Amino acid sequence: MRLEQRMKLSPQMIQAMEILQLPLMALQERIDAEMEVNPVLELNETPEEPSAPESEPAEVPGDRDLVVRDNPSQAEDFARLDSFQAEYEPDMWNGETVRRSRAAGDDRDPKLAAMANAPAPAPSLYDYLMDQWAFLDLGEPIRRAGALIIESLDEDGYLRDPLEALPSRTNDPVTPADLKAALPVVQRLEPTGVGARDLKECLLIQLNALAAGGQDVQLEREIVRSFLRDVEMNHLPLIARKTGQPLERIKEALARLGRLSPRPGQLVGGQAAPMIVPDIYVDLDDGGEPVVIMADASTPDLRISDTYAEMVRRKQLDPPAREFLQRNIRSANWLIGAIRQRRETVRRVAQEVFREQKDFFNGGRAALKPLPMATVADRVGVHVATVSRAVAGKYVQTPRGIYPLRMFFAGGTTTAEGEDLAWDAVKAKLQEIIAAEDKAHPLNDDQLVARLEEAGITIARRTVAKYRNMLNIPPARQRKEF
Repeated sequence: MRLEQRMKLSPQMIQAMEILQLPLMALQERIDAEMEVNPVLELNETPEEPSAPESEPAEVPGDRDLVVRDNPSQAEDFARLDSFQAEYEPDMWNGETVRRSRAAGDDRDPKLAAMANAPAPAPSLYDYLMDQWAFLDLGEPIRRAGALIIESLDEDGYLRDPLEALPSRTNDPVTPADLKAALPVVQRLEPTGVGARDLKECLLIQLNALAAGGQDVQLEREIVRSFLRDVEMNHLPLIARKTGQPLERIKEALARLGRLSPRPGQLVGGQAAPMIVPDIYVDLDDGGEPVVIMADASTPDLRISDTYAEMVRRKQLDPPAREFLQRNIRSANWLIGAIRQRRETVRRVAQEVFREQKDFFNGGRAALKPLPMATVADRVGVHVATVSRAVAGKYVQTPRGIYPLRMFFAGGTTTAEGEDLAWDAVKAKLQEIIAAEDKAHPLNDDQLVARLEEAGITIARRTVAKYRNMLNIPPARQRKEF
């Protein structure tokens, strides 16, 4: 028989780990959700300033420390309560009590106000196209066929499946002939290029629209029809020779093609880029030491409602009401404690990271050093998994811009002089070398390896190719400028 000893995580510890892993925006959403279901939680309009000095950070609370005690006497009252006063029972089930306490005299619900001021969501590509389709004067067979085509487009606006396969997706009477007649009509909708079956057709649809507006796109059409592969391989002299056009004219045509959209569906209904809100602000003080400031202003400060605290003291509610309040007060305490624990853990981790990566402030990413998470975990006194959760999804505002906190943890190599160098620093050096190369004679990967060795960085050719691809830098033949 094999005996194993396993740690059992309490609900409080699980919640603390979940809260620690949330980035700031997700934490705000979690707080909003908790306030919707827990009536004893309310916003603290006058949050207290944190008292722990930066030089001596408070210990990260464990499971036993997750109960928030705003003052000792109130904590003792909470611990002694067995019943509540009956006269408050009606208020328990009346949402107005908690709403008044949260609004602090303001009769507007802040969530409703935020919803009223929120921008309307962008229409989906399907809705956008169907709105146009509804206004066209079409016969019913073509209308049904076009609607089926629109429904079958992918998020880029392409029709990836053959027309013959579409009728099986609907119970409406749609024939291949109807679909063939409807497709050109769909391809005239905005954004121009939707309904194409491949990149070549997508670009030609857009060029045809330019031609309909009076622009001369004859050369561009020829390049799209016959030379897309050569464009990809940067064979500009070959294209010039086969088309009989000067090289400069080919470059002008490619510049015009570059202004077309290869994914027209993304122009409509695409989700907005997620807003990045930094959890941490960091800068150097007058002595050149990093100073970490948490973005507490963006995090709602929570407390237990005074109204429900008073109910707790009066002790005359029936058992179901008493159990309801006790359960929600415990939940609120755990949440508030987990948020405080998150703040302190993230701050301590960030403080240690930037103490180690101080050269970043003057040298940027090229000055980053290898920094394993295990090293920071040892110095902070937590498990490496805690550090991983603390940096997950977190961003930091620095004088050089906003960066993911995880970027500052990196493996690395050692230069010929024995200096530790993070892989991000190697990538930055690679970018620097390529940016300075002769564009008429770009460096191939073997030459890039040699240039890096001259800078004291020895890495394999396959690693150079890997990093070049990660940086979205094409190979030498495609970087050549004519």
